[in-house]
Amino acid sequence: MELKNVVIVDAARSAFARGGRGMMVATRLDEAGAHVLRAVMERNPKVKPSMVEDVGMGNVLGVGEFAGGIGANVIARMAGMPSEVCSFDSDRQCGSSMETLHRIAQSIMVGATEVGIALGVERMGRTLAGGPGFEKTRVTEFNSKRQDQTPEQRDMAPNHDDDFSVKFPDYILDAPPLMSMTQTAQNVAEVYDLSREAIDEFAVESQRRTAVAYDNGIYNDEIIPLEVETPVMDDEGKWVPDERGEMVTFAQDEGLRRGTNMEGLGGLKAIGGIQSYGGQEIRVTAGNSCPTNDGISVALLMSEEKARELGIEPMARIVGFGVGGVKPQLMGLGPVPSTNRALRHAGITSDQIDRVEFNEAFAAQVIPSCQELGISLDKVNVNGGSLAIGHPLGATGARLVGTVSRELQRSGKRYGLATQCIGAGMGISTIVEAV
Repeated sequence: MELKNVVIVDAARSAFARGGRGMMVATRLDEAGAHVLRAVMERNPKVKPSMVEDVGMGNVLGVGEFAGGIGANVIARMAGMPSEVCSFDSDRQCGSSMETLHRIAQSIMVGATEVGIALGVERMGRTLAGGPGFEKTRVTEFNSKRQDQTPEQRDMAPNHDDDFSVKFPDYILDAPPLMSMTQTAQNVAEVYDLSREAIDEFAVESQRRTAVAYDNGIYNDEIIPLEVETPVMDDEGKWVPDERGEMVTFAQDEGLRRGTNMEGLGGLKAIGGIQSYGGQEIRVTAGNSCPTNDGISVALLMSEEKARELGIEPMARIVGFGVGGVKPQLMGLGPVPSTNRALRHAGITSDQIDRVEFNEAFAAQVIPSCQELGISLDKVNVNGGSLAIGHPLGATGARLVGTVSRELQRSGKRYGLATQCIGAGMGISTIVEAV
């Protein structure tokens, strides 16, 4: 069977708000998601709602508006999609909306679908760490049982993976596999001997590039402004749901901190609860880690044949994708095997990649991952990254693919990579080609 080419027609998102204290706390994300989806459809009038066959939504926490039912279905109906349009939700943790995009693309490739939409929606502000029902005792029990296993049972043999150039220390690999993501960032920093200064320098540059991009209007076409209700906070900084705030336009990422410098980041304390299994300095701080966020992303996909039929000039063609697993203690390295698989699928090598959108969950994991892939940081997040833009878990993947596709158009380059690490020790990657 001959596979069809898949193209990205358009991609957009909301601005990303600070979770818990940001501008979207008092806003229903199903309504906001429907607004962003409608905006994408309205600016692509050749694509009629009746042409859309499937709408998928990436979401992780499943709270609030998305605690039950199919969130994609709710958003699609609120956006005016006909009842014949099908829907599904997908959870691959941080890679959820990129996974959703892959599922839509794969369906188009085999001819089962012609037009589909990938959504990403996340609200991190109201419920974190698994929510009120999260049982930390289960983590303790799991880790305890694991310590009773033999190394072979635990599959802890180091250096079995050819994707990496370093030997992973046994003292990290023997650490409990279920740990905080901040702890995994510290582990990666130790393995690659990254200094606190090098990590902070990356964070400063991410903020600087994002500020320059905003000043140059880079995100004007990507961000769909929302009318949101300003949340009313009490003296402890908590949202008061029963009090109404004024309606305002929200159109700029709240994680952007203009003027971020080494002196300011150097004064931040390390994130609490992190330990060094090798007895080293704790390097991970709030300044070199992504914030928690609320946000929405949308990507409109179709077969290249359908795009030509409709007379549409797409943004980019999807030519490769992949997922990969790593030791959970080194979660942030997941983009290395997933990108290598995506490169093989695309039939290209890493030196052919011109632009990269790499989710900056932690500065400590982006630097060594790019080092392992042989990709210069000069090609990575040229208009800033998630340390400033934000990372609303399930919404980030589709945002990355849309951002790199738009950057290929802007720069006249050919190949772009979107990639991110995933909790529990995975990575996910998408490679696109300019058309």
